[in-house]
Amino acid sequence: MIQKREDVRNVAIIAHVDHGKTTLVDELLKQSGVFRENQEVAERVMDSNDIERERGITILSKNTAVMYKNTKINIIDTPGHADFGGEVERVLKMVNGVILVVDAFEGAMPQTKFVLKKALELKLPVIVCINKIDRPEARASEVVDEVLELFLELDADDSQLDCPFVFASAKTGIATLQEDGTGVDMTPLFETILDYIPAPEGDPDIGTQVLISTIDYNEYVGRIGVGKVDNGLIAVNQEVIICNHHEPDKQKKVKVSKLYEFDGLNKIEVKEAGIGSIVAISGISDIHIGDTLCAVDHIVPIPFQKISEPTIAMQFIVNDSPLAGQEGKYVTSRHLRDRLFRELNTDVSLRVEETESADSFKVSGRGELHLSVLIENMRREGFEFAVSKAEVLYKTDENGKKLEPMELAYVDVPEEFSGTVIEKLSQRKGELQNMGKASGGYARLEFSIPSRGLIGYRGEFMTDTKGNGILNTTFDGYGPYKGDIQYRKQGSLIAFEAGEAITYGLYNAQERGTLFIGPGEKVYSGMVVGQNGKSEDIELNVCKKKQLTNTRSSSADEALRLTPPKILSLEQALDFIDTDELLEVTPDSLRIRKKILDPTLRKRAGMKK
Repeated sequence: MIQKREDVRNVAIIAHVDHGKTTLVDELLKQSGVFRENQEVAERVMDSNDIERERGITILSKNTAVMYKNTKINIIDTPGHADFGGEVERVLKMVNGVILVVDAFEGAMPQTKFVLKKALELKLPVIVCINKIDRPEARASEVVDEVLELFLELDADDSQLDCPFVFASAKTGIATLQEDGTGVDMTPLFETILDYIPAPEGDPDIGTQVLISTIDYNEYVGRIGVGKVDNGLIAVNQEVIICNHHEPDKQKKVKVSKLYEFDGLNKIEVKEAGIGSIVAISGISDIHIGDTLCAVDHIVPIPFQKISEPTIAMQFIVNDSPLAGQEGKYVTSRHLRDRLFRELNTDVSLRVEETESADSFKVSGRGELHLSVLIENMRREGFEFAVSKAEVLYKTDENGKKLEPMELAYVDVPEEFSGTVIEKLSQRKGELQNMGKASGGYARLEFSIPSRGLIGYRGEFMTDTKGNGILNTTFDGYGPYKGDIQYRKQGSLIAFEAGEAITYGLYNAQERGTLFIGPGEKVYSGMVVGQNGKSEDIELNVCKKKQLTNTRSSSADEALRLTPPKILSLEQALDFIDTDELLEVTPDSLRIRKKILDPTLRKRAGMKK
């Protein structure tokens, strides 16, 4: 018999990037008494890894739970970036409702639409939380209209349209139900969750059913499956069968060795868990996302949507430059292989394939950000390797025509820059589909553009809009191949010999373009030291010393003024490299180099082309 479990609510927090999901979770944790009065708490406590904290983005969805009036509220904080959209889709299978957070100034953005669409498809009730109402330029009432328009555009049904609106400032920790009301604390939001999010229901008497929606990984216990108990009970030492909706043949008997529930930021061991509980299960080595744990006498897998396919790939290659092995701790192909395959334990949208060469691996992901986060993590762990330029993954249709991944790009720019942006994106095969006004004197442009047209564009976009533009993209399926795109108009400045860069050599080189290195840096033949102002590559000797004779004085050297070099970040370097170049990544340095270091062999390869 189906029963409701009134003492539990399961809710996910979804939103566009930077609209304040993680900060909101912080406040809910603080005000429900998870922390002691005097406990020091880091900001955005849910963003637990270094990169998440530095960039202020959420990459992995996180589970937490708070108690409010004897009801346990399980909260899942989800990522807002399109590259991590796969995380959001799966997490929604665990919850009975969502809180859609929308910035009171920015309003509904592309990713708001994406996450809301997923929630409405699953028929989940939505609480809309208009956040940042304390911003001086907040325009809450207009944003409410924008959100309702979005609901209509996405064909929401009547019950979903009749959703409650809560106005909040997560930063100051207040919420109110009136647009111009003043709040004291988060109580109105807690109350709305209890009233509006349905309690989980299931049949406690039939066999166990738990759908695994996320995987955690811990070096001591291995893989940990996280999911919701849909029916029955699950208990420690119980024998269960792993089955999967998409793989009917998969059936394996395993034993639950440990069972945890979430409480605040901790996992607490429990002996058993009933319907509606979100649990973490360890001790099952080959558990995967989408698997269902069933009772031995009741094998019914729960359906779930397939994980979205990767659209972009890079080669990860063992570093073979003359400076290889000097800075990294892990440098061999075995280290690289083990690390990449270990990443598959937790990252489901990633694919790793071995290639003909034992030193090179093809790694495919959802976008540039997805892969650059992996590169940055490996670099911090002490790995040294090289990566190639990102390339998109093509498909062919039944008529043998080439298809490529397409994106919808939404651009908000001050009106004076809109001409430049339209021109640049048109060169990259983008088609302008819509043009309107956004708030604050900005123009909003909508483009349909091939994914490869956006590779390497973000840095240029920031320069063109003087840092004022906002660029958001969402994947839009595969479309016919749009023709060749020229990525980079400028050539590279290439070091001619190995050694140490010297002021005199760099002074002569800087007239040719923009330098990426300063004096005293190690260089080798074939390494890219700057960007040429013209389209061809030039080889230069940056290690050249000034010959001293009786008629030349050494003090004249001091008058040489060098322009400060342009230091590229990881993203900028990945954007900059061309198809015949590699980026050498070590814990201390990022160096751009030609794939073929020897100048003679490089010229021959160029002629063959």
